[in-house]
Amino acid sequence: MEESFFIKVYEVVQRIPFGKVTSYGAIARYLGSAGSSRMVGWAMNHSHTFDPQIPAHRVVNRNGMLTGKHHFGDPGIMQQLLENEGIQVEDDCILDFQKYFWDPSLEL
Repeated sequence: MEESFFIKVYEVVQRIPFGKVTSYGAIARYLGSAGSSRMVGWAMNHSHTFDPQIPAHRVVNRNGMLTGKHHFGDPGIMQQLLENEGIQVEDDCILDFQKYFWDPSLEL
């Protein structure tokens, strides 16, 4: 189950538009597993082994915090990737989070 769940997570993450972010919980709800936010996080932790590349930097916690930043090697990479997409980050938190939030349940 874990492997197929991870694949489903990656399929959703690949559809997050440039300049948008979503949360672990929003992905879990979209997949019909509302209580599986942590499992979405585990999928993001393993996404670097997946090809094609998964834009894991676009997945944050429900408050817009960059909780997965330590999985990018350098802790500043996640913020840099988001800023390259026009998303402002301060103190590891996305500013104006709702402006950038993409909900797969509404968009897909």
